[in-house]
Order: sequence, then structure tokens, then C-alpha cells
Amino acid sequence: MPSNSSFNNRQKQDTIVEITPIEDTSIEPKATFSFTNQQLELMLGRLLEFHSSRSPVCTCASTPIGNPGPLGLAAFALTTFMLSVFNAGSNLIDAGLEEVVLPVALFYGGLAQFAAGMWEYRVNNTFGATAFATYGGFWMSFAGYIYLIVPKIEAVNKTKQASGLFLLSWFIFTLYMNVASWRVSKAIFSVFFGLNFTFLFLIIGLLGNAPVITNIGGWVGIVTAGLAWYTSGATIINTTFKKSVLPLGVYKPKEKASSIVITHF
Repeated sequence: MPSNSSFNNRQKQDTIVEITPIEDTSIEPKATFSFTNQQLELMLGRLLEFHSSRSPVCTCASTPIGNPGPLGLAAFALTTFMLSVFNAGSNLIDAGLEEVVLPVALFYGGLAQFAAGMWEYRVNNTFGATAFATYGGFWMSFAGYIYLIVPKIEAVNKTKQASGLFLLSWFIFTLYMNVASWRVSKAIFSVFFGLNFTFLFLIIGLLGNAPVITNIGGWVGIVTAGLAWYTSGATIINTTFKKSVLPLGVYKPKEKASSIVITHF
């Protein structure tokens, strides 16, 4: 049995690597090259440096962005308020002025809110991104529906049925977002809760040909807009003052005995 000392001595010796070219009778003489461990490490290091110098490496730093939530909520609140004033009845404003909502729905409720949704993806907020991008799409499609589709279907007296179906589709989306919003904050939950009832009353009023129910939906929509404005304003104020000035009821998961659950808001 060889001793441990002789084994260790052999481990410390340089490794000899022999490289023999492929046999080719046209090349004489054949050569054998020997490399030590130090030489092999030096060659490998130079190869890695050469590869790194030719490979594109992104040295740009991740630029932090602000919270897009207040923008999305403000855009939603303002557009919802303007439309709900008309839905609440002619006692508040002349129904003939309803077209004033269209440019606001397209550019603020639509484009600005959709942009907020894309920025929410940037900060890894799936809930906010889905909500703002979807309702941004809602307001843009609403503007297109009122301007392009309604004039064509008014002739066949099918406007209320079409509008009821249009709102029903968005009502379904709002239902499950309302469930998910419980784990965001009480303020956000209240906005979705009010929006669900806004859609519900408007759908019943349109499909059931009940103007009074539609007016109730308009008033609920005004309250919903106020809740969205409050949530937007509270977030801005709390961020600016760097403390909780206005409560939002942000969801805080309970700590488990074995681990701490961390969520992103």
C-alpha cells in the first residue's frame, strides 16, 4: 500500500497534457507538446478574456420608476364621474352634452389608464397591470362604440340591448377582480365593489328598459368615482408626506409560525 505522503506528493506535481496531431502522412515530423498546470490556467484565462471582450454585455442599470397606481385610478375616476353624471338623469345635466365624455374616455380614461397598466407590469404588479390595462381598453372601446356603432344601430332600435351586452361583458371581469382586490387593500376593494353595482344597475336598466334603475346606476357610479379619487389622492399624499396621512387599509398577511409571507403591493 502506498503511503499518504507519497500520494500527496504526486497530487502536487504538474499535470502533463500531451497533444498529438492527427496522423497525416503529408506532415512530417509528428510533434508532441507538453503543458504544465500553470500554463493551462494561463491559456484558459486568456481565452475567457477574449470571449468576454467580444461578447456584448449590458452594463445599463435598472432605472426605478414611480408608482403608476394613482395615475390609473385618477383616470378611471374622472371618466367614470363624467359618464355617471349623465347616467344619473337629466336633472343634473343636459343629456345632449354626453359627447363631451368621448375625448376624455379616449385619451385620459383610455390611453393614460392603459399606459399605467403597462407601467404596473414594469413594477411587477400583475393585479394593477391587469386592472388598468383592461379598463383603459374599456374606455377606448366605449368611445369607439358610442361614436361608430351606436349611430348605426339606433335606426333598428337595438341600442339598449347592445349596450346591455357590452356592459355585461365588463361586469363579469369586474366580479373576479373584486374578489382578488380583497388581498390588495380595503380602498381598492371598495372601488371594485362600487363598480360592480354600477354595472349591475346599468345592465338591468338597459335590458329591462327601466330608466329609474339606470339613474340609480349613475348615482352609484358617482360614488364609485369618488372612492377611486380618494384612493388615488391618498396614495399621492401618503407618498409625498412619506407617512400614512389618509388610510387605505392595505392588506398585511399574517406571519406564520415557520415563515414570513412576503407580498408585493
